[in-house]
Amino acid sequence: MYNEFFGLDDAPFTLTPDPRFIVFTPSYNEVLASLFYGLEQAKGLIVLTGEVGTGKTTALRWILRRLDASVLAAYVFNPRLSVEEFYHHVTQMLGIKDWTNKSELLTTMGRVLEERHRRGLRTVIIIDEAHDLSDYVLEEIRLLLNFESDTAKHLQIVLTGQPELRDRLNQPNLRQFKQRVALRCNMHAFPNVEEVDRYISERLLIAGSDEPSVFTPEAVDHIFRCSEGIPRSINNLCDNAMLAAYSAGQKLISRSVIEEVAENLDMLPRHDLNKIAEAAQDQLGVPGRVLKSGSIDDLSTGRERHDAVKPRTFTTPLPKGGNGNGNGSVNGNGNSKPPSNGHAKPQPQPAMQAQAQPVAHANGNGNGHHSNGKANGNGNGNGNGNGNGHYANHSVQPFRPLEDDEILLEIDGVPMRYKKV
Repeated sequence: MYNEFFGLDDAPFTLTPDPRFIVFTPSYNEVLASLFYGLEQAKGLIVLTGEVGTGKTTALRWILRRLDASVLAAYVFNPRLSVEEFYHHVTQMLGIKDWTNKSELLTTMGRVLEERHRRGLRTVIIIDEAHDLSDYVLEEIRLLLNFESDTAKHLQIVLTGQPELRDRLNQPNLRQFKQRVALRCNMHAFPNVEEVDRYISERLLIAGSDEPSVFTPEAVDHIFRCSEGIPRSINNLCDNAMLAAYSAGQKLISRSVIEEVAENLDMLPRHDLNKIAEAAQDQLGVPGRVLKSGSIDDLSTGRERHDAVKPRTFTTPLPKGGNGNGNGSVNGNGNSKPPSNGHAKPQPQPAMQAQAQPVAHANGNGNGHHSNGKANGNGNGNGNGNGNGHYANHSVQPFRPLEDDEILLEIDGVPMRYKKV
């Protein structure tokens, strides 16, 4: 539609992998040279990987057009085939017919490949989108590489696919296949804006343009940022931008046109998307948050308040007197006198005293006696008769020294430690 307006003989930015529009940038030249080397040297298995839209299929078709007439090539572009369908497809393209089972097929194929190799002819199978091949088909491809002599491969196979193909080949069940790979190539996106500018200009020249500088430098820079250097995305942006410029009657395509097209194609860089979102929020007059504006501050304040409160530390209270024979293992020494009502009260201990000194009880006129921390429940009192001494059968925890932020309070005769708040 816009070809005549821009003085073009052909559409320069179609999405089809047309090998006529291949551009020999430095990164592209490296890949093509590796493929040529692998085919010329009969390397056997060659693997070409690259991100979506980087031009793998275009490179394959460019090579297919330049193969010598002596080379017999089979091109498989649909990898979702069963093993039987794969063999049917390959043998039809190689001209192998009249076989009824796999054994006959392999015998006939081996004979054909050996004869072609003896005559100095090459046989190549090129499989596109190989990342979608099943493990069974990949195993059959590996076995096809066994058609070889002592010095050369009778069959060459080229696999191309997305980066997932590398992940597939790293699977343990495909390690034998991975070891057969003689040459690997990786097709990258354009690394800088200079290669993108060269790519756009050369495609315009191939299409017949007398003025390849249709896009301003600012527009090319934005194309590079939006496309991330991927040729298919560049073609899509440029094609739509030229259509928009034709509709507006503009011979020169500026950055603003690219911005509008990139937004329509949902190809804006991430930071530009953030700017658009902020502008939309300003126009709507809403904060664009799920929580209220002060919620984050409330969380911070609550966290600070929580950290400022120190938890209290509670210690095990001293045991009260009880009936029965006590076998406590505290190290109390000396005699203690019970109160007149016959009940022993635990006494609060000094803060720096390491050992508790519990009070024993004797029901009588005498003083209950305990020694070395063991109460004598049935011992003789030191008074005027026999008494039944009472002591609780508990292990008493020693008191540690009071900290600076602690106080010692006695409640109902039980000393307790409390933290100062």
